[in-house]
Amino acid sequence: MKRFSKASVLLAMLVILSLALAGCTGGGGEQDPAAQQAQDAGTVVLGYVEWDSEIASTHVVKEVLESKMGYEVETVPVDAALMYTGLSRGDFDAIVSSWLPVTHGEYLDRVKDDVENLGANLDGAKIGLVVPAYVEIDSIEEMNEIADRFNGQIIGIEPGAGVMNATEAAIEEYGLDNFTLMDSSSAAMAASLQRAINDNQYIAVTGWTPHWKFAKFDLKYLDDPKGVYGGEEHIATLVTLDLKETKPEVYNFLNNFYWEPSDMEDVMVLIYEGMSPEEAAKQWVEENSDKVEAWLP
Repeated sequence: MKRFSKASVLLAMLVILSLALAGCTGGGGEQDPAAQQAQDAGTVVLGYVEWDSEIASTHVVKEVLESKMGYEVETVPVDAALMYTGLSRGDFDAIVSSWLPVTHGEYLDRVKDDVENLGANLDGAKIGLVVPAYVEIDSIEEMNEIADRFNGQIIGIEPGAGVMNATEAAIEEYGLDNFTLMDSSSAAMAASLQRAINDNQYIAVTGWTPHWKFAKFDLKYLDDPKGVYGGEEHIATLVTLDLKETKPEVYNFLNNFYWEPSDMEDVMVLIYEGMSPEEAAKQWVEENSDKVEAWLP
């Protein structure tokens, strides 16, 4: 009988084991299509400001890129100035969070030659000073008369945001010497608003539309007769100058991406009611397949 060395026996066992493992992992068959698609598509990086509206839009775009187009997506929250400089440097592939022409206008002016503006992804946006509907004034000009009822405060969001810069200009333009603009965050501002409404207290906050608070509470903008906050705005999609060449499918999708304020508010309400941004975006995409299909290249 022919004798085999221990080495040859060990080698044979290793070959058999490797073949068995290949069979278990599907190495001899087809790879999972979704995994293969994600592997082939690559990665997209989206920058955004952490406003409730832009958390909603960015995560919907992320969900479509991942579930419908097979990309891996990284979302990076930054302040407004860094969002624009990051895009111009190529740190991000795109942003869908550009409030124009007023709120982010000065940031875009600095980098406009280094990015491509694909136009509006949402029309009908607005910024201004917001109060509960029961507040007995209707104009910013009237605020000084009852400054004590507002505790001399306007509750803002992150310093440097466009609506904060506009509010600082409004304080000067309207002579609101009895008011101080309080730095805060979007979440803290909304929490302060809810507490004041629960107690039927006066409060003035920096506000913008779309935002879930308008679906949740009875609110109004104070009239701005001097036009400090500008008129109606839109939210635009900006991309890197080379995205059309490097990721044409992503470019075409982002160029098609457009929705209504009510769509965005639906996602924001889901998040406010306890869903994660990822869960809310997934549910909205599943429930609005016709609209999503129209975006796909």
